[in-house]
Amino acid sequence: MDVEDLLALGWRPTPFREFVLKVHSRCNLACDYCYMYEMADQGWRDRPRRMARPVVERVAERIAEHARANGRTGVDVILHGGEPLLVGLDHLRHTAQVLRKANEPDVHVDLRLQTNGVLLDTHFLDLFDEVGVRVGVSVDGASDDHDRHRRRANGRGTHAEVRAGLELLASPRYRHLMTGLLTTVDLESDPVTTYEALLEFDPPAVDLLLPHGNWDAPPPGWAPDGTAHGAWLTAVFDRWYHAPRRETNVRLFTEIIRLVLGAPSRTESVGLSPAALVVVETDGSIEQVDSLRSAYDGAAATPLHTLTHAFDEALYLPSVAARQIGVRALSPTCADCPLARVCGGGLYPHRYRSGSGFLNPSVYCQDLFRLITHVRATVAADVARLREGR
Repeated sequence: MDVEDLLALGWRPTPFREFVLKVHSRCNLACDYCYMYEMADQGWRDRPRRMARPVVERVAERIAEHARANGRTGVDVILHGGEPLLVGLDHLRHTAQVLRKANEPDVHVDLRLQTNGVLLDTHFLDLFDEVGVRVGVSVDGASDDHDRHRRRANGRGTHAEVRAGLELLASPRYRHLMTGLLTTVDLESDPVTTYEALLEFDPPAVDLLLPHGNWDAPPPGWAPDGTAHGAWLTAVFDRWYHAPRRETNVRLFTEIIRLVLGAPSRTESVGLSPAALVVVETDGSIEQVDSLRSAYDGAAATPLHTLTHAFDEALYLPSVAARQIGVRALSPTCADCPLARVCGGGLYPHRYRSGSGFLNPSVYCQDLFRLITHVRATVAADVARLREGR
C-alpha cells in the first residue's frame, strides 16, 4: 500500500479518538484463549511491568496534542493490560489526574478501565468514583463456563471472585460506574444460558467477542464450511431481540441493525467505518489494535514511540491506513459480496493468512454471513409490519 497514492486520490486519515493505555503488562489470570499471552506475539515478555509515571505524563501530553491539533473536543481513554488493577491505587489515581490535567477543560476525557474483576473492591471503586473512571468487566457467563477458560495459573477457576466484584460494582453505590460486560463466545457453552447469566448483573451493555483466530490458526471449534459460531450468536440474538423489553445493549447486534438500516458502524468488528483506535504499550511505544497480536509476532507493532513521535505520524503508516480505507482494504471476495457494507470483511485480525496478509475474508466469513442475513431478515420483517400498520 502506498499512502502517498491514497492521499493523491483524496483520502485523508481519521484522527484517533480512542486511546488504549497498557498500564500493566502482566496478568493475575491465565485464560487459555488470551491473545496477549497464549498466541503468536510474545512481545509482552520484553515490556516493563507497568507504565512508569514519566511515560504516563508524556502519553497524556501526546493525547492532548493530537486531540487539539485535529479539533477533537473529546477522547476515550481505556486503561488496559494485562490486568490494569495490578498497578495499584496510587498509580491509577496519578494516571487519571495526569490525563485530565493535560486535556481538560477543552478536551473531555472519557476515562474507562477494563478488568477481569478479580481484584475489584471498595478501595478501587471509591477511587474510580472520585476520579471519574468507569469500569468494564470480563466474565464468560455461568460459573462452569467461565471457569473452563478464565483461571489462575494453578488451574483454579475465578468465577466466584469475579462475581463478588461484579455484585459490588452493580450495587446502588457504584452502579453508575459500570460500562458493561465482555464475554468471549464459547461453543461449549449454551448461548442463551450464557446471555442470561450476564443479565443477572443488569449490565448496561454486553460485548460478545468471537475468539481470536485466523486462517493459519483457526479458532476452537471452527470448520471450513461450518457456521457454529454464527449459530451461537444467532441464538443469543433471538433471545435478546424478542424479549418483551430491552434488557441490555448487545453492541454487536445493535451495530449490525444500524448497518442494515443504512447507518454507519461505530465499531471495528463490523462495517466499513475507519478504525480510530491506537494502543500505547507500557514502555510508551505506539501500537495498532492489540488483537493483531493473534496473527503473527510483531503484527501490532509500529516504529513509533510517544517520547519521539506524535500520534499524527501513526495515521500515515500503511498498516494503520489499511484499517481506515474501508472497501479498498477488502479482498476481491469481500468487495463482491452483497453484505460487504454490513460485514466490512469482519474484524481485521481475523483475516490474516500467511502469504496474502490481511487481504482475505474473515476466518468467520460463513458465521458472519449467517448472523447478518438472519438479523437483516428479522429487522426487515418488523419494518414491513410497521409499514402495513401505518
